[in-house]
Amino acid sequence: MDLSPLLSPVLLTLALALCVTLILIVVATPVARWLAQGEGQGRNAVGALVTLPLVLPPTVLGFYLLLALGPNGPGGWIAGLWGARTLAFSFPGLVIGGVIASLPFMVQPLRNAFAAIETEVLEVADTLGASRTLRFWRIELPLARPGYLVGAVMSFAHTMGEFGVVLMIGGNIPGQTKVLSIAIYDFVERLEWERAHVLAGAMVVFGFCVVFATLVVGRGRRS
Repeated sequence: MDLSPLLSPVLLTLALALCVTLILIVVATPVARWLAQGEGQGRNAVGALVTLPLVLPPTVLGFYLLLALGPNGPGGWIAGLWGARTLAFSFPGLVIGGVIASLPFMVQPLRNAFAAIETEVLEVADTLGASRTLRFWRIELPLARPGYLVGAVMSFAHTMGEFGVVLMIGGNIPGQTKVLSIAIYDFVERLEWERAHVLAGAMVVFGFCVVFATLVVGRGRRS
Protein backbone atom coordinates (compact mmCIF):
# COMPACT_ATOMS: atom_id res chain seq x y z
CA MET A 1 0.00 0.00 0.00
CA ASP A 2 1.32 3.44 -0.96
CA LEU A 3 1.31 5.61 2.17
CA SER A 4 2.50 8.79 0.45
CA PRO A 5 -1.05 10.25 0.15
CA LEU A 6 -1.26 10.10 3.95
CA LEU A 7 1.74 12.37 4.54
CA SER A 8 0.16 15.64 3.45
CA PRO A 9 -2.93 15.40 5.74
CA VAL A 10 -0.72 14.36 8.67
CA LEU A 11 1.69 17.28 8.26
CA LEU A 12 -1.14 19.75 7.66
CA THR A 13 -3.00 18.56 10.75
CA LEU A 14 0.11 18.78 12.92
CA ALA A 15 0.79 22.31 11.67
CA LEU A 16 -2.81 23.32 12.34
CA ALA A 17 -2.86 21.82 15.84
CA LEU A 18 0.45 23.47 16.73
CA CYS A 19 -0.66 26.91 15.49
CA VAL A 20 -3.99 26.68 17.28
CA THR A 21 -2.40 25.55 20.56
CA LEU A 22 0.22 28.31 20.58
CA ILE A 23 -2.40 30.98 19.84
CA LEU A 24 -4.71 29.59 22.53
CA ILE A 25 -1.98 29.73 25.17
CA VAL A 26 -1.72 33.48 24.57
CA VAL A 27 -5.43 34.19 24.09
CA ALA A 28 -6.80 31.98 26.86
CA THR A 29 -4.44 33.14 29.61
CA PRO A 30 -6.02 36.56 30.33
CA VAL A 31 -9.52 35.17 29.84
CA ALA A 32 -8.99 32.24 32.23
CA ARG A 33 -7.19 34.42 34.78
CA TRP A 34 -10.01 36.94 34.80
CA LEU A 35 -12.66 34.23 35.04
CA ALA A 36 -10.81 32.70 38.01
CA GLN A 37 -9.80 35.81 39.92
CA GLY A 38 -11.77 38.72 38.52
CA GLU A 39 -14.94 40.33 39.78
CA GLY A 40 -18.15 41.45 38.15
CA GLN A 41 -21.43 40.03 36.95
CA GLY A 42 -20.12 39.63 33.42
CA ARG A 43 -17.95 36.65 34.32
CA ASN A 44 -20.83 34.19 34.08
CA ALA A 45 -21.83 35.47 30.64
CA VAL A 46 -18.24 35.36 29.38
CA GLY A 47 -17.75 31.89 30.88
CA ALA A 48 -20.89 30.65 29.14
CA LEU A 49 -19.78 32.20 25.84
CA VAL A 50 -16.36 30.55 26.07
CA THR A 51 -17.96 27.18 26.87
CA LEU A 52 -20.53 27.44 24.06
CA PRO A 53 -18.46 25.49 21.48
CA LEU A 54 -18.74 22.43 23.74
CA VAL A 55 -22.52 22.26 23.46
CA LEU A 56 -23.11 23.62 19.95
CA PRO A 57 -23.24 21.09 17.11
CA PRO A 58 -20.02 21.52 15.11
CA THR A 59 -22.02 22.17 11.96
CA VAL A 60 -23.81 25.10 13.64
CA LEU A 61 -20.53 26.62 14.81
CA GLY A 62 -19.01 25.92 11.40
CA PHE A 63 -21.95 27.53 9.61
CA TYR A 64 -21.64 30.84 11.45
CA LEU A 65 -17.88 30.77 11.10
CA LEU A 66 -18.34 30.23 7.37
CA LEU A 67 -20.51 33.35 7.21
CA ALA A 68 -18.01 35.33 9.28
CA LEU A 69 -14.98 34.21 7.27
CA GLY A 70 -16.69 34.42 3.88
CA PRO A 71 -16.49 37.25 1.35
CA ASN A 72 -19.46 39.10 2.89
CA GLY A 73 -18.19 38.83 6.47
CA PRO A 74 -15.28 40.32 8.43
CA GLY A 75 -13.05 37.59 7.03
CA GLY A 76 -13.64 38.85 3.51
CA TRP A 77 -12.53 42.35 4.51
CA ILE A 78 -9.41 41.00 6.23
CA ALA A 79 -8.55 38.77 3.27
CA GLY A 80 -8.91 41.79 0.99
CA LEU A 81 -5.86 43.34 2.66
CA TRP A 82 -3.67 40.92 0.68
CA GLY A 83 -5.90 40.63 -2.39
CA ALA A 84 -7.91 37.53 -1.45
CA ARG A 85 -11.70 37.28 -1.32
CA THR A 86 -12.28 35.10 1.70
CA LEU A 87 -10.65 33.42 4.69
CA ALA A 88 -12.91 30.40 4.29
CA PHE A 89 -11.43 27.34 2.55
CA SER A 90 -7.91 28.39 3.52
CA PHE A 91 -5.39 27.40 6.17
CA PRO A 92 -5.71 30.74 8.06
CA GLY A 93 -9.45 30.14 8.17
CA LEU A 94 -8.86 26.69 9.66
CA VAL A 95 -6.64 28.26 12.33
CA ILE A 96 -9.32 30.78 13.27
CA GLY A 97 -11.97 28.08 13.40
CA GLY A 98 -9.69 25.79 15.41
CA VAL A 99 -8.99 28.51 17.97
CA ILE A 100 -12.69 29.16 18.53
CA ALA A 101 -13.66 25.48 18.59
CA SER A 102 -10.86 24.51 20.98
CA LEU A 103 -11.03 27.59 23.23
CA PRO A 104 -12.92 25.81 26.08
CA PHE A 105 -10.30 23.05 26.18
CA MET A 106 -7.63 25.61 27.03
CA VAL A 107 -9.62 28.05 29.14
CA GLN A 108 -11.16 25.54 31.55
CA PRO A 109 -7.92 23.88 32.76
CA LEU A 110 -6.27 27.30 33.08
CA ARG A 111 -9.26 28.68 34.94
CA ASN A 112 -9.11 25.77 37.39
CA ALA A 113 -5.35 26.20 37.80
CA PHE A 114 -5.58 29.93 38.53
CA ALA A 115 -8.55 29.40 40.86
CA ALA A 116 -6.56 26.80 42.84
CA ILE A 117 -3.86 29.33 43.74
CA GLU A 118 -4.33 30.25 47.40
CA THR A 119 -5.27 33.88 47.96
CA GLU A 120 -2.84 34.05 50.88
CA VAL A 121 0.06 33.51 48.50
CA LEU A 122 -1.08 36.39 46.32
CA GLU A 123 -1.68 38.62 49.33
CA VAL A 124 1.84 37.99 50.58
CA ALA A 125 3.22 38.99 47.19
CA ASP A 126 1.16 42.19 47.28
CA THR A 127 2.37 42.92 50.81
CA LEU A 128 5.98 42.59 49.67
CA GLY A 129 5.35 45.16 46.96
CA ALA A 130 5.29 42.89 43.93
CA SER A 131 3.57 44.36 40.91
CA ARG A 132 0.75 42.46 39.22
CA THR A 133 3.05 41.69 36.30
CA LEU A 134 5.83 40.38 38.54
CA ARG A 135 3.33 38.41 40.61
CA PHE A 136 1.99 36.75 37.47
CA TRP A 137 5.40 35.73 36.06
CA ARG A 138 7.02 34.69 39.34
CA ILE A 139 4.11 33.16 41.26
CA GLU A 140 0.92 32.55 39.28
CA LEU A 141 2.48 31.21 36.10
CA PRO A 142 4.65 28.54 37.80
CA LEU A 143 1.75 27.44 40.01
CA ALA A 144 -0.58 27.23 36.99
CA ARG A 145 1.89 25.19 34.92
CA PRO A 146 -0.09 21.90 35.20
CA GLY A 147 -3.14 23.72 33.84
CA TYR A 148 -1.13 24.91 30.87
CA LEU A 149 0.10 21.39 30.21
CA VAL A 150 -3.37 19.85 30.36
CA GLY A 151 -4.87 22.68 28.31
CA ALA A 152 -2.17 22.43 25.63
CA VAL A 153 -2.53 18.65 25.36
CA MET A 154 -6.34 18.78 25.20
CA SER A 155 -6.41 21.68 22.72
CA PHE A 156 -3.84 20.01 20.49
CA ALA A 157 -5.75 16.71 20.56
CA HIS A 158 -9.12 18.33 19.93
CA THR A 159 -7.78 20.25 16.95
CA MET A 160 -6.22 17.06 15.58
CA GLY A 161 -9.60 15.32 15.60
CA GLU A 162 -11.95 18.18 14.72
CA PHE A 163 -14.23 17.32 11.80
CA GLY A 164 -17.49 19.26 11.62
CA VAL A 165 -16.09 22.78 11.88
CA VAL A 166 -13.17 21.95 9.58
CA LEU A 167 -15.48 20.48 6.95
CA MET A 168 -17.78 23.51 7.01
CA ILE A 169 -15.12 26.21 6.75
CA GLY A 170 -12.32 24.32 5.00
CA GLY A 171 -13.84 21.73 2.73
CA ASN A 172 -11.55 19.12 1.21
CA ILE A 173 -8.71 20.87 -0.59
CA PRO A 174 -5.55 18.70 -0.74
CA GLY A 175 -2.53 20.44 0.74
CA GLN A 176 -4.59 23.35 2.07
CA THR A 177 -7.54 22.17 4.15
CA LYS A 178 -7.57 18.36 3.87
CA VAL A 179 -6.65 17.44 7.43
CA LEU A 180 -6.67 13.97 9.02
CA SER A 181 -10.36 13.79 9.89
CA ILE A 182 -11.36 14.87 6.38
CA ALA A 183 -8.86 12.46 4.83
CA ILE A 184 -10.34 9.51 6.76
CA TYR A 185 -13.83 10.47 5.63
CA ASP A 186 -12.59 10.82 2.06
CA PHE A 187 -10.87 7.43 2.09
CA VAL A 188 -14.01 5.76 3.46
CA GLU A 189 -16.13 7.36 0.75
CA ARG A 190 -13.76 6.00 -1.88
CA LEU A 191 -13.71 2.56 -0.17
CA GLU A 192 -9.96 2.81 0.46
CA TRP A 193 -10.27 0.92 3.72
CA GLU A 194 -6.56 0.24 4.30
CA ARG A 195 -5.59 3.90 4.26
CA ALA A 196 -8.60 4.77 6.42
CA HIS A 197 -7.55 2.06 8.89
CA VAL A 198 -3.99 3.43 9.10
CA LEU A 199 -5.15 6.98 9.88
CA ALA A 200 -8.02 5.94 12.15
CA GLY A 201 -5.83 3.50 14.08
CA ALA A 202 -3.16 6.14 14.54
CA MET A 203 -5.79 8.55 15.90
CA VAL A 204 -7.01 5.91 18.37
CA VAL A 205 -3.47 5.42 19.68
CA PHE A 206 -2.95 9.18 19.81
CA GLY A 207 -6.22 9.68 21.70
CA PHE A 208 -5.27 7.02 24.26
CA CYS A 209 -1.89 8.69 24.82
CA VAL A 210 -3.58 12.06 25.32
CA VAL A 211 -6.04 10.72 27.89
CA PHE A 212 -3.27 8.80 29.68
CA ALA A 213 -1.00 11.86 29.79
CA THR A 214 -3.84 14.01 31.12
CA LEU A 215 -4.59 11.53 33.90
CA VAL A 216 -0.90 11.34 34.85
CA VAL A 217 -0.64 15.12 35.03
CA GLY A 218 -3.84 15.35 37.07
CA ARG A 219 -2.62 12.71 39.51
CA GLY A 220 0.74 14.44 39.89
CA ARG A 221 -1.03 17.71 40.57
CA ARG A 222 -3.09 16.21 43.40
CA SER A 223 -0.10 14.47 45.06
